[in-house]
Amino acid sequence: MQCSLDSRRRKNSDNSYTDLEAELHAEEVNANPRPKETKEEIDETGAFIRQANYFITPFGDKEGNLKAEKNKYIIFWAHGCNWSNRPLIARDILGLEDVIADYAVTHTGETNKYGWGFRNEKDHKEPLTKAYFLSEFYKNADPNFRGRATTPTLASIDDKKALNNDYHRLSNYIEVQFRKFQKKDAPDLYPVKFRKEIDELNDWLFPHVNNGHYRMAFCQSAEAYEEAYEDFYDSLEKLDKRLDTNRFLFGDYITDSDIRLYVTLVRWETSYFKNVGPMKKRITEYKNIFGYIKDLYSVPEFKKYTFFEFPKNESESIFAPYIERIAPLIDFNKIWSIADPKRKLISKHPNEIYLRHPENESVEDYQSEISKSIWNGKNILDRNPKNGVLSVDASVNPLKDLL
Repeated sequence: MQCSLDSRRRKNSDNSYTDLEAELHAEEVNANPRPKETKEEIDETGAFIRQANYFITPFGDKEGNLKAEKNKYIIFWAHGCNWSNRPLIARDILGLEDVIADYAVTHTGETNKYGWGFRNEKDHKEPLTKAYFLSEFYKNADPNFRGRATTPTLASIDDKKALNNDYHRLSNYIEVQFRKFQKKDAPDLYPVKFRKEIDELNDWLFPHVNNGHYRMAFCQSAEAYEEAYEDFYDSLEKLDKRLDTNRFLFGDYITDSDIRLYVTLVRWETSYFKNVGPMKKRITEYKNIFGYIKDLYSVPEFKKYTFFEFPKNESESIFAPYIERIAPLIDFNKIWSIADPKRKLISKHPNEIYLRHPENESVEDYQSEISKSIWNGKNILDRNPKNGVLSVDASVNPLKDLL
């Protein structure tokens, strides 16, 4: 039941989708309007505290866990959503394209009142499940759900239900629990021996970097903005220092953490910056980070989910923004394809970017239980960015010469 790429991206003749059509679809399936982050996810200080992921049932062997199966699941994702690019990169690196389907959702109507949908399909219905909105999968799984339907969402194809939208751990489940379906020479992005260190960095990256843009873009007070602004740039300085002596975040090989950092930095440099005011520093100005990004951009699976998309300038105003006026004229692919040869020299194995599984490691050996993320706590206080701490400074690779 794997959707082909062509069918997933099939276009209507005029690609139109009006608010009136969205209203009629919503009435037909009883869909609720999408809650607004700037109204529903702001704490008393004006800071943006992202909603906890709602569907977090893990994959595993315990009763009630989700089971890795072929042709049962579909991942809904969005081109401009860094959270949802992550599991697709991991899936493709591991050769699971024919095991887990995917579909790139779009905004609905002219104002996106009902959130993610399927603008590019006939009658605006997703072809496998015939849904109008991503939120339908959430309501089918839990009629009481009232939050935002987010990407990525892993859903069941047969019963049209959302099963897991935990971007904190979804790529880990793909890496670990789907091991038996991975291609023969699939690399090890999440080695058993070092999962504690990888999880710790991932849970630090979330508030300080991955969610940094949103903390600036959605906050409702100057104090919250300043805190997020300084936090984001301070964190990048630490990571730039770390990458001075490490080709990738943990050394010579790409791990799950590199996927998470890459997708955020790509979106920041080419799009997200426009929502947050003056930039302290562009990504291209960091001594090591930009070379690191270009190194990863040369990897086909990373490049495939890197989208340089900009709106057409249809305004006659002399104050048309940079993102409309100049960005479409820049050949980002050419710039990003010029690799920095110094990055390879940092590695002891310059032509090998992936760690390989030990020959004697069985599928069962690899499938240890995945840790829970601290960022799915139901209490808003549990999700305060200040809770994201490391046992060692982010500028230091705790696995230096070990991975």
